[in-house]
Amino acid sequence: MKTISLLLLLTTFSLFAQNDAKTCEILSKINTLIQSEHFLPKPIDDSLSVFVFDHFIDELDPSHNLFLKSEYDSLSQKYRLQIDDYFNAKDCSFMTEIIRAYKIALVRNKGYLDSIAKENLDFKTKDTVRFYRKPHPFYLQENQLEKVWRKKIRYETLDDIVSKNNNLDSIKSNFNLLALASKKKIVENELCRINKVLESKMAFGESIFNHFCIYFDPHTSYFSNDSKSNFVASLSKEHLSLGLNVSLNEKNEIIIYALNPNGPAFQTGKIKKGDQIISVSNNKETLIVSCSTIQSISTMILSDTNKTIILTLRRNSGQNFDVAIDKELIKDEANAVYSFIIEEKKDKFGYLKIPSFYAGFEGNSGKSCAEDAALEILKLQKENIKGLIIDLVDNGGGSIEEAIKLAGMFIDSGPISIIVDNKQLQTIINDPYKDMLFKEPMVILINSNTASASEFFASILQDYHRALLLGSPTMGKATMQTILPLDKNDNENFLKVTINKFYRITGKSNQALGIIPDVTVPAIYETLYPKERNTPTSFKNDSLTTQLHFKPFLKSILLEKIADKSKNRIASDSYFNEIKQINQQITDLINKPKTAIPLTIEAIFKEQMKVTRLSEKIIAIEAHTNNLSICNSYLNEFLLTLYPSERENNQFQLEALKTNHFLKESIDILEDFNSLK
Repeated sequence: MKTISLLLLLTTFSLFAQNDAKTCEILSKINTLIQSEHFLPKPIDDSLSVFVFDHFIDELDPSHNLFLKSEYDSLSQKYRLQIDDYFNAKDCSFMTEIIRAYKIALVRNKGYLDSIAKENLDFKTKDTVRFYRKPHPFYLQENQLEKVWRKKIRYETLDDIVSKNNNLDSIKSNFNLLALASKKKIVENELCRINKVLESKMAFGESIFNHFCIYFDPHTSYFSNDSKSNFVASLSKEHLSLGLNVSLNEKNEIIIYALNPNGPAFQTGKIKKGDQIISVSNNKETLIVSCSTIQSISTMILSDTNKTIILTLRRNSGQNFDVAIDKELIKDEANAVYSFIIEEKKDKFGYLKIPSFYAGFEGNSGKSCAEDAALEILKLQKENIKGLIIDLVDNGGGSIEEAIKLAGMFIDSGPISIIVDNKQLQTIINDPYKDMLFKEPMVILINSNTASASEFFASILQDYHRALLLGSPTMGKATMQTILPLDKNDNENFLKVTINKFYRITGKSNQALGIIPDVTVPAIYETLYPKERNTPTSFKNDSLTTQLHFKPFLKSILLEKIADKSKNRIASDSYFNEIKQINQQITDLINKPKTAIPLTIEAIFKEQMKVTRLSEKIIAIEAHTNNLSICNSYLNEFLLTLYPSERENNQFQLEALKTNHFLKESIDILEDFNSLK
């Protein structure tokens, strides 16, 4: 081990030791709040200790190829069942010891990588590689490490080569040059990531806080001031922003793909669509994209405390250049309600997209989701629409208050939900408005990413027979959270804590189960989306006994008749049947037991081509248009003449709808409503 590494480790460990007391103090305050405010607090015992230890170790070493088996066994024997005892004794030295072992392992691996960087790898050696869905138990002996790293770099080099080339003959004829360049990049990035951790002053306290919180349920979490600001901003329509959108390309490079004409990035006059982000700086710290996590980059860019961001950019493989951008409060177009008119035969139908149930949190002066939705509905009604489609696909929730207000616009009167707190006190939530804003037939689109407040809203309209739900079962989150400071005067540390569960007016709950649509429609990747029930600490499903009275808008027999007609159409639809086949191929590719793959360019190319062919199928079917006539409402078209800078985003939204096949079936359902009612 090099002297500089030893000095670095000694300095780091003394820093961690100094942070132990602060970590324990914050943990104690978190626990105090959880025990008093959480919907279902748990005791601090061995079960918590095992959960925190296992999740923290897996965070540090997710592939289980860093710690030796002997190192893991030593840490496990010492701490896996004892973290609760350390916590109760206000002793967080276990963190220092775990991080000590982690950094020693990193320095050891750095040595192997330094050696591999200086030599040519032998790609002719016969070997195989196998992938597992879950990490295998810790197994590594010290004499295996160098071989493991050589195999890892060989595989990643081959995989990198085939990911950029679809011609095997070309790869073979240029293999030596391609391998040299790919191996150099991969090793440099690995070393960069290791050096970043070794040089970092990060104390890992926030990780422990969150593992501790998640033990109680998956939605309770610790927030620093930065993470709290980012979370609140995600639920708002306006927030401090650079005014640009980015994406990852096939090389995992961050590319600017859109600029808001009203945003500060565009107004610098120096940034163009297609520019590659090389690094991000806040004048205190610089993150190099190739060796930083997407989360760390995102946190730096989104943090409200970072008022100025310096981007190092590269254009068309040219020279790097720096651009300093001062954030401004701008409208988040991706998080705002919008609407369109769909014309079918001689009738018009309304389409209303609700990306989230945003609100004007913490003094934000922007309008709320319910208010914006009401305004869009009034615009649509001016055109005498015969029905309304509300799109909640990928709506992860937001403000329950906004969901209550929006639901009240579509039902006449009556109870809409039952809220239960940690003392098991039941509160009946009633429709806040008399009468209805809109009385025509409705379809609500949902999918597996429809969660929380959007599930709350959709379930109300389903129970009242006010709308037919189309799509796939939702996430299954029926809990409510609030954000509290750890102390009255603490402006730096916060807890997002689960305080309530909500139930449907029937007494049933969509917790863990999700909302089951009236008509199920297949969608690409649907089987891959995470579900609440698959999270180990999520609440189980239960129900209440209730005698609430409410008057459904439509009779069950009518809804069932319309749903049956829709199911028959979907069953015979070639597009949806092809989606089913593709989903099965995706499931097979992911879930089937993997056999050992020879570590050769031919074998890796063959595996890559399976993925490529499936990706091409997905791209092709996602490009199918629905042949619907979709346009702006008259009022929105007029507003675009006043605000032409919003035209580009409007056109993007419009083009996306032309390949949305849920819409065609939704229109057929609304026509059935009108012909049968």
